[in-house]
Amino acid sequence: MDQFIIKPLFGGDVVNWYTPTNSTLWLFLAILAIIGLMVLTTSRRAIVPSRGQSIAELAYGFVYKMVEDVTGKDGIKYFPYIMTLFLFILCANFLGLIPMSFTTTSHIAVTAVMGFGVFIAVTVLGFVKNGASFLSLFWVSAAPLPLRPILAIIELISYFVRPVSHSIRLAGNMMAGHAVLKVFAGFAQVAAVAPIAIIGVVAIYGLEVLVSAIQAYVFTILTCVYLKDALHPHH
Repeated sequence: MDQFIIKPLFGGDVVNWYTPTNSTLWLFLAILAIIGLMVLTTSRRAIVPSRGQSIAELAYGFVYKMVEDVTGKDGIKYFPYIMTLFLFILCANFLGLIPMSFTTTSHIAVTAVMGFGVFIAVTVLGFVKNGASFLSLFWVSAAPLPLRPILAIIELISYFVRPVSHSIRLAGNMMAGHAVLKVFAGFAQVAAVAPIAIIGVVAIYGLEVLVSAIQAYVFTILTCVYLKDALHPHH
């Protein structure tokens, strides 16, 4: 688990709030990757796009379609925020697959900021857009009347669990995958099982590439679902 330890970049063991660490370095590199993908590769706006521009356009269209399909036309105005979340998680996950790198999204401190940020934003938006009628989200009018108070409590609890599950899901998947990869890499040092371990490393690495993309997608589409609830609580 040493790969998940946060360390200062410039020596010493004390980490203060202002200390540059391996985590802040790779967070910064994720931002640079987003700028490179979405700004530098699209600056020419070529009619025949380059590979980088094609990837940027595909990512843009993919997230835009997701927001439109899940939240409706009302949610399009919040597309930049959701697109930023998707790209940041995707780039951070992929950068974490580079050997000797640091996976920032494996830390709950990073994912919790995004998870609670989404939770607070959609809750405030829900009350701003709908007022007290936003509370109808917790009142299951289709259920029999005696069950409605019980269901309301359950819905309320599940609502406040959202940011926890939202953040732990991403961090847990990234940490577990990298830990398993490290275990197989350790077995590769043993000559008797090295061939099997190497095959396992390749397979797990391929799975981690897939998981990195899926987790970015899951975090984003859940954000869209929560936004839909805030915009249309009666549905």
